[in-house]
Amino acid sequence: MKTLLTTTLLASATSFAVNAETLPGEGVSVQPIQSTVAEETFQTLVVDKALEKLGYDVKPIKEVDYNVGYTSIANGDATFLAVNWAPLHDNKYKQAGGDDKFYRQGTYVTGAAQGYLIDKKTADKYGITNIGQLKDPKLAKLFDSNGNGKADLTGCNPGWGCEAVVAHQLKDFGLEATVDNNQGNYAAIIADTISRYKNGEPVLYYTWTPYWVSGVLVPGKDVVWLEVPHSSLPGDRSDIDTTLPNGKNYGFQMNAMHIIANKKFAEENPAAAKLFAIMKMNINDISAENLMMQKGQNKPADIESHANAWIKAHQNKFDAWVAEAKAAAQ
Repeated sequence: MKTLLTTTLLASATSFAVNAETLPGEGVSVQPIQSTVAEETFQTLVVDKALEKLGYDVKPIKEVDYNVGYTSIANGDATFLAVNWAPLHDNKYKQAGGDDKFYRQGTYVTGAAQGYLIDKKTADKYGITNIGQLKDPKLAKLFDSNGNGKADLTGCNPGWGCEAVVAHQLKDFGLEATVDNNQGNYAAIIADTISRYKNGEPVLYYTWTPYWVSGVLVPGKDVVWLEVPHSSLPGDRSDIDTTLPNGKNYGFQMNAMHIIANKKFAEENPAAAKLFAIMKMNINDISAENLMMQKGQNKPADIESHANAWIKAHQNKFDAWVAEAKAAAQ
């Protein structure tokens, strides 16, 4: 009897140990993706690390063009994207299959703003508060950096969601004759813009939050947001009013960022689906991390360290997400 009891207890202990070590993601591979903007890595890594706690085999992040990224997730060639901007990426989301192909629940980041800014010194001196004022060739010429008489706007990368909005607005506001939309590698162009600002030259640029630029050129102190003549968005958003609750209209809707995943993967992995739905990050934390990157802490090991530090600083919240996600798999 004693031997039988001992054997039973050992078997129970072994069974408990096995069950305790069994995680919902074991044996399942996850392929995260992001754009080529290195500043998206931080918030993607935090999701990666939560998935790893659930037992998933998370592959290294792949960098792709947004259009390719949405298609890849829809087709099941990639698993998730942590930076689905809404409504900025709505067209990309719909064109790749929308709710039929993607799982999108919850909101990861809120309060993402975008718009046009100029240096405060020039704004105050000439009374410039609205980008529509740059229809005046004399005012536009203030921001001419190459001698052609037109204002030089630091625009956004080809293929980004903001590209269509900026191009549409320059045309609709009658600014194409006086403003050049300079596109290319945003990081390189904005670096040149900041150098010109530091040399005391007027600057005109598009940017967004969260991003490190607003930590270097601080709105209200170094630069000011410009309003637009009226709400004007392209395509099926043409009737949307972009006026903010404070009455200001900077030409863009306030955005949120969602974690989106392949719908079939989410259906087969309730733990991951729950995690994607409940994770939240403060937009200021992302901007602060992005500023650390801009100041030189931009190697993969640095960003990994930033993600680990964020998790440690929010350990109770992080652990609660993982626990709730595990429970969803029961």
